Amino acid sequence: MKIAISGATGLIGAGLSAYLQMQKHDIHPLVRQWPLHSARQIFWNPDKGEIDHTGLEGMDAVIHLAGENLAGRWTPRKKEQIMESRRVGTRLVAAALARLQRPPAVFISASATGFYGDRGEEVLDESSAGGSGFLAEVCAAWESAAEPARQAGIRVLHSRFGIILDPSGGALGRLLPLLRGGVGGKLGGGRQYWSWVTMTDVHRALAFLIETPGVSGPVNVTAPAPVTNAEFTRIAAHTLHRPVLFNVPAFALRLALGEMAQEMLLSSARVLPARLTSAGFHFHHPDLASALPAVLDRRR
Repeated sequence: MKIAISGATGLIGAGLSAYLQMQKHDIHPLVRQWPLHSARQIFWNPDKGEIDHTGLEGMDAVIHLAGENLAGRWTPRKKEQIMESRRVGTRLVAAALARLQRPPAVFISASATGFYGDRGEEVLDESSAGGSGFLAEVCAAWESAAEPARQAGIRVLHSRFGIILDPSGGALGRLLPLLRGGVGGKLGGGRQYWSWVTMTDVHRALAFLIETPGVSGPVNVTAPAPVTNAEFTRIAAHTLHRPVLFNVPAFALRLALGEMAQEMLLSSARVLPARLTSAGFHFHHPDLASALPAVLDRRR
């Protein structure tokens, strides 16, 4: 298949591009630099509303992953960048696909489990309503921005990613040095649910969704066994053979990281991948006790 990917050099996109190439797919990254360095590249500049429609013609699938990094303190300017990078970029791609003579069969646009907001112990799947808070608002706008593609008859999926376990970045990448130093502990009360997934299963799930025409709409890309933060910390420390000596008070996290700490580290979303599992997808890493050793072994 010919597959176009935005965000192809990001945390998900770089490994996904390599994985799909191993599956013999033809990958065409969307890039901002001009002139292009390869005939496979497709130019776009979401800040200026520019995208090469000709380069998108004849693609079998398009995967849209680009967006402002969530890490860091959420100043008003940072929040605006987070929201607009997703809303504007997604609408630009979706509208371009809708106008093609030979549109792709499927458009996968990234989203996140932040859609559900802070829901405590409530069990959530794709039929659950959206929640409240900044991330929930971002995800709702993000998903709505793909509407032009859906109205044009393209199969649209919103991949709601959970916490992706990858030692090179994301939440795990930031926690590993603390855990290895024996100073990583549960965050706040530790009762908040973390819905996680390994990067390997992210790549496999996206490839599965491309090739499964009966699935559309939101899809939770999370492992089937979410855990509390306290359990996550315990299993991670055990895997690394390190003690858990300190806990991090919620007020300290809020003081250091502000609103980002509350919405990304202290909020609870117990999310299940109902649509993936009902469609027949099988996780390589369904539980954290087997997932973390595999993730850390890959790094070593």
